[in-house]
Amino acid sequence: MIVLTRLNGQAFALNPDLIERAEATPDTVVTLVDGKKYVVGESVREVVVLVRNFRAGVISTAQAMEDQAGREQAGREHAGREQAARRPVPQPRDDEHAYAQVVPLPMRES
Repeated sequence: MIVLTRLNGQAFALNPDLIERAEATPDTVVTLVDGKKYVVGESVREVVVLVRNFRAGVISTAQAMEDQAGREQAGREHAGREQAARRPVPQPRDDEHAYAQVVPLPMRES
């Protein structure tokens, strides 16, 4: 949300995704996609900067969340590798050797 100021000084928050256009007539009129209009104290340039900063903040926050998720995933994978390295390697029991025999394949007659 961006915060704009009505001409009477009252601040209000507006979803910038709903803005269709902003024009100076000479007061700044912000028209929403549903046709609703707001006359605001900010200039058109200021409205554009507010919308740009809002969108940049959304992208920046999404990137930071993705980076954090990647670091957490890498930490879990690292912990899993460390845990696997500490796990004892299973040793065959004496009776398992009896089943581990090499059986030759029959030869083909040519």
